Amino acid sequence: MFFIVGSIVVVACVLGGYVAMGGKLAVLNQPFEVVIICGAALGAFIIANPKDLIIKVLGGFKDLLKGRNYTKAVYLELLVMLFATFKMARAKGVLALEAHVENPHDSEFFKKFPSFYGNHHAVVFFCDYLRLITMGTNSPHQLEDLMDQEIETHHEESHQISGAVTTVADGMPALGIVAAVLGVIKTMGAISEPPEVLGKLIGGALVGTFLGVWISYGFIGPMGQSLAALYDHDTRYMRTIKVGLLAFMHGHAPQIAIEFARKNIFHDMRPDFYEVEEAIANAPAE
Repeated sequence: MFFIVGSIVVVACVLGGYVAMGGKLAVLNQPFEVVIICGAALGAFIIANPKDLIIKVLGGFKDLLKGRNYTKAVYLELLVMLFATFKMARAKGVLALEAHVENPHDSEFFKKFPSFYGNHHAVVFFCDYLRLITMGTNSPHQLEDLMDQEIETHHEESHQISGAVTTVADGMPALGIVAAVLGVIKTMGAISEPPEVLGKLIGGALVGTFLGVWISYGFIGPMGQSLAALYDHDTRYMRTIKVGLLAFMHGHAPQIAIEFARKNIFHDMRPDFYEVEEAIANAPAE
């Protein structure tokens, strides 16, 4: 939603301002300049990135349009899920978790928490470490090292996607100059034409520079930054799970463990203590 709104604002302000000061939109209609700039950018993108990353970037645009709205309600649900899981482990033993962690996507328990259940990476991450606990792993420090490695790997992997998009944005202004230079070369071939013809040709050439800078800083660059922010929120969500799980492994009661997790959440999305207390009072059981 914000991506679409932002794009509309960029188009409306730039083109609207141009028309308001007397510019004619027809002059900007230079399809071959667009072919040169965008086609070269696409080719460079294909050269620079392996096939699997190209596919991930296409999926990243889907994420960008869909968005992952990490709100206070989403984090509150996560805290309640952690509490209910830890409470089950305390009351029935960690082996009671085995049926849920082995087939998490068939677990009726996890389905009670739709935001968490719909986050594939978070479900796999949480269940992998619960599985280790049910298998007898009892060293919080070893698990912390493993979780940190996995979170860092996930962070780096996801930022390859945003980095690939940002790299394209960095090259667009230069490709705009390429298109403009080619337009000037074309103009020099018509140097004997009258001034009104030359003016139109030069104006068309300069559109290349405009398009390269506009597409870069108005669209592709912000898209890369938005993807990076989106993936940073994914990492924060997983770190919240990690903190709660480690606190529980250190022997803290479920209520205390989720308080550790709550402190890992950014302030604008962090439920307060009383909201969490009220939510866990109505936490669903197995």
